[in-house]
Amino acid sequence: MSSHEPWMRRLCEGIRAQGALLQHIRRHGRMNPISRTIILSALLLLAAIAPAHASIANAPGANLEVSLITYGPGETYWERFGHDAIELRDSVSGQAINFNYGVFDFDQKNFFLNFARGRMNYLMDAASSDIDESYYVQSGRSVTRQRLAFTADQAAALRDFLLWNLRPENAGYAYDYYVDNCTTRVRDALNNALGGVLKFQLDEHPGGLTYRQQTDRLMSAQPWLMLVLDLGLGSYADQPLSAWQESFLPMVLQEQLRNVRVDNGRGGLRPLVRSERLVSPNRLEVPPATAPDLRLPLALAGLAIAVLIVSTRRWWPTTHALLGTVYLSTAGLVGVLLLVLWTLTTHRAAWANANLLLFNPFAFVLLPLPWRARRNAASPPFVAAVLMLQLLAMLVAVLLHALPGTTQQNQPWLLFALPCWLALAWSDRRNP
Repeated sequence: MSSHEPWMRRLCEGIRAQGALLQHIRRHGRMNPISRTIILSALLLLAAIAPAHASIANAPGANLEVSLITYGPGETYWERFGHDAIELRDSVSGQAINFNYGVFDFDQKNFFLNFARGRMNYLMDAASSDIDESYYVQSGRSVTRQRLAFTADQAAALRDFLLWNLRPENAGYAYDYYVDNCTTRVRDALNNALGGVLKFQLDEHPGGLTYRQQTDRLMSAQPWLMLVLDLGLGSYADQPLSAWQESFLPMVLQEQLRNVRVDNGRGGLRPLVRSERLVSPNRLEVPPATAPDLRLPLALAGLAIAVLIVSTRRWWPTTHALLGTVYLSTAGLVGVLLLVLWTLTTHRAAWANANLLLFNPFAFVLLPLPWRARRNAASPPFVAAVLMLQLLAMLVAVLLHALPGTTQQNQPWLLFALPCWLALAWSDRRNP
């Protein structure tokens, strides 16, 4: 017993702190996640130690009801993808606990530095279903409960895994936007308890949208952030997805589960979703069903900049120089960021980004161009060579879309950058 004394001491402390937990748990990521995990573990494991009080922790599998709880997208940028949780309910005692994997802490040491490097440490969490769901209802986000057809053995196995996963030494994981997030963890837990049925069936069907399209669709309410994310995504985000891969999103997983069939115990099949109920409707703006087409807006923006560069070349040379400086500085800065994302971070969705052919650090070398144009002075040979190299990079970017097997869909940025670079090259050629 001595080796477990520290853990048991934390359990007792957790019981004394349960009142504070119920007040703070309404907002994910704001309370110290380790403390919250310890407190919930205390509540659940103490019930297992005291069998006189029925609970999730010691209920037989036949008494456990398994449900997927899906929450609609929120207003804050990190809530735009939605959220979900696994609910376990003891049909005898009435106790219901939501298990989810979406906990992060802004106060964590070096949180933003680690986030920039792609080292995001998230935690599993649990809360009373009523407490957890009331927050989303008050926030205007939809809440949907899908009761799942689990056998007694499957429900017990899922409960045992979730309680094991809830322990502080097991609760942390390295977050990835697309392949290891709050929904993929929920999906995988359900899949493992069902013996791999989910993956087997969903892998057989193609997904509807790519990672990029889903990202643009869900972030479209915040256009500038959507554009930044789209610019930073590489070819990885445009790969064709199966229904299993696309179920990284809560709403997609909710929809996919409706098509899954499981053994009914009599040699036949039955739907996995036993019943579905909208607990609370959505009161916020609903994301569009498809991703916005960015080609025309960005093409018009690029054309407008090109026209300004050309028109100011003769009549407003100082404005021309300032405009060219802003574009080249922005292109160089974007190139540096894209290069850093590829080489110094673990954001693999940003690796091998073809937008580096359009925006790269060599743009900083070209900063003298607009100021020499202001004085009608010819560019040094080295600067002229770098400009020619940039035009060749643009040609390569165009040709990549003519080759079969091209994955990255960066046509909007190609349409934006092409007229700008051509205008700068024309401006340079006008010098003596």
